[in-house]
Amino acid sequence: MPAIAPKNLGPVLFRRGSPDETRRITELLRKETVGGFLLVLAAIAALIAANSAFADDYERLRSVTIGYAPWHLELTLGQWASDGLLAIFFFLVGLELKREFVLGELRSPRTAAVPVVAALGGVIAPALIYLAFTAGTNGSDGWAIPTATDIAFAVAVLAVVGSHLPSALRLFLLTLAVVDDLLAISIIAIAYTEQVLWTPLFWSVIPLGVFAFLTHRYAAFFSRHHVAAWIVLLPIGFTFWALVHASGIHATIAGVLLGFVVPVLRGGPDSGAGLAEEFEHRFRPLSAGIAVPVFAFMAAGVPVLGSSGVSLSETLTDPIVLGIAAGLLLGKPLGILSCTWAVTKLTRSTLDPAIRWIDLTAVSLLAGIGFTVSLLIAELTFTDSAAALTNAKLAILVASTAAAIAAGTVLAFRSRHYRRIEEAATEPDVAQTGEGATAATPGAAGDPAPSTSADR
Repeated sequence: MPAIAPKNLGPVLFRRGSPDETRRITELLRKETVGGFLLVLAAIAALIAANSAFADDYERLRSVTIGYAPWHLELTLGQWASDGLLAIFFFLVGLELKREFVLGELRSPRTAAVPVVAALGGVIAPALIYLAFTAGTNGSDGWAIPTATDIAFAVAVLAVVGSHLPSALRLFLLTLAVVDDLLAISIIAIAYTEQVLWTPLFWSVIPLGVFAFLTHRYAAFFSRHHVAAWIVLLPIGFTFWALVHASGIHATIAGVLLGFVVPVLRGGPDSGAGLAEEFEHRFRPLSAGIAVPVFAFMAAGVPVLGSSGVSLSETLTDPIVLGIAAGLLLGKPLGILSCTWAVTKLTRSTLDPAIRWIDLTAVSLLAGIGFTVSLLIAELTFTDSAAALTNAKLAILVASTAAAIAAGTVLAFRSRHYRRIEEAATEPDVAQTGEGATAATPGAAGDPAPSTSADR
């Protein structure tokens, strides 16, 4: 008679998702990986340009002004990249948020508790650490800079070194990053809106309503005719974006709202994927291949060779630099891990046998890659101080790189561990030979193999 497994005191956290969800996560990781590499290459190109004989040309390029002034759209190329192109990135964030609330990990309070609480910890702890370094200085306004996680950069690292990690762990990172993006969006909308012009904001409701009506009423039409979305929906979306921008609210919020009104389901819960998934497939290459890399090229070019007239020692002791570095490298993992641990204790939960705390530590370190959204918040914060903005960007680049290296090292080690488990499970001499054989698999090495309890 088989042994009776002890009853869990509470729910099991980080169980493996359904086959469809696992396939979706794998596909998303593959797409984001390419974007992550392009993002890194664009940042490297910007750093080279800003620290070479072409530095003046690079600055002039970022300062070129184009657009229609009466519509408040006379912007520099740098502003078009941060306000315009990043709206495409945030449109995809809105699509992903909507999907998570309807079909994903956030649809149930029970499954949403861990990533939501962990993301909150990953925002509060870095902000408090940053404020501790910058208290009483003008740099305290940048408290939100180390609170963001760059999903493209983080996923690129995860895909390169963590291909054998449990799917539940990768799903946790993506859900955590989605919630983190939602918090970052809220911070940008609330903390970085100085004055709201209500007239354009009032009129913006009309194109948003039209966009929502068309995507719901004619979802099948836009799904069959790809060009129709560009001809019909793009002008409506641009009008909404322009009105939000004119209102004083940061225009990337428009991208989130547009993504959030796109239907996730075709009809009922069992009718299959809706227009949101179609748009995600179509627009992700545009975001990952053009929008985010161009923004990185425009934003990441900072002088690191003394061209700013500030010595290296002064830069390294700047409270802004110390606050951002400590917030991303220490605040992020401390906040995420402590809040995850608190959830397990309060709910009397246990980790799935396939997951270890060292795995969560590596993911928490990976969340310290701020980059894209951190650079955006830095630009929104230090509009009147070029030196503070330069130091903030430099700290973001260095800290994000350090977080990527630290997390990548641990993830590579853990991925090799899981690969050995997979290889051992497929060897003929460990094949099941009778009743109870599966119970011997979680083994002697101290880290059990992924068990069948993860599937139940």
